[in-house]
Amino acid sequence: MGKATIQYLLTGILFAALWASASSAGKFGLQSAEGLVLFSYRFIIAGLVLLTYSLLVQRDRFPVGKEWVQLLVFALFNTALYLGVFIVALEEVTAGITTIALALNPLLISSMTSLWTRRPITLIEWLSLLIGIVGVVLAAYPLLQNSHATLLGLILLGSCMVFYSFGSVYYATVPWKLSRTAINGWQVFIGGLMLIPFAVFFHSKENQFDFRFWFSIGWLVLPVSVGAVQLWLYLLKTDAVRASLWLFLCPIFGLLYAAWLLAEPVTLYTIAGLLLVLLALILGQRPVVPKANKA
Repeated sequence: MGKATIQYLLTGILFAALWASASSAGKFGLQSAEGLVLFSYRFIIAGLVLLTYSLLVQRDRFPVGKEWVQLLVFALFNTALYLGVFIVALEEVTAGITTIALALNPLLISSMTSLWTRRPITLIEWLSLLIGIVGVVLAAYPLLQNSHATLLGLILLGSCMVFYSFGSVYYATVPWKLSRTAINGWQVFIGGLMLIPFAVFFHSKENQFDFRFWFSIGWLVLPVSVGAVQLWLYLLKTDAVRASLWLFLCPIFGLLYAAWLLAEPVTLYTIAGLLLVLLALILGQRPVVPKANKA
């Protein structure tokens, strides 16, 4: 196993671990503030942090011409529409259904990538997608026993999965000239601004900007919006189909975090689901041949 392969695998695992932590951090923050308010603050602050580093330390230039349009499209689908609709959908759908829906992202990303770029998906990759979905469904099975979902909730949930998948594939296919830090900074900042109208429209309770709120924001900004998203953008530019398979690990990590932080039980379903997801990753990531990434 070469150095590049080990680096790629460690990047994927670290991405999944950090990305999944957003769920637990968000649960703490939601005890103090509305979801859309929490995420608006998260993305605007994360954008300011990233752009400060990009412009002052890396000396990156400002976007020009059509780059603004590309950033607006990416921010709209990857952040504003995805999370804006997702937060609303959570009011209509319980956790088990949400976990299953998240497992569809790799399938959607792979299918869109194949159609958009004519990148063929091998039989092994289709098999790994199927095994990964089964693994997530199995791990989330205990959550499904008391689940409910309205038709509106399912439509909204399906829509936000499509938005996120489209945003991921769009990023992977654009020949960016900006650095990854600049792209991430601009898209989360613009996405955060786009969420403000959602937050105002759906405002229904008082928000408390206490320690719990700011601790949650701190975690969501640095390890998640800065760390995890930077890793995700790297994985997408390497290979969008293989990158999508790492999303299968996120629900598994999420269940493990819930067991550790919120004392939720780890069941045989969790363990069996984890094993299937690992099998899916082993199948889908072989051989891993990363392409050079200068973004």
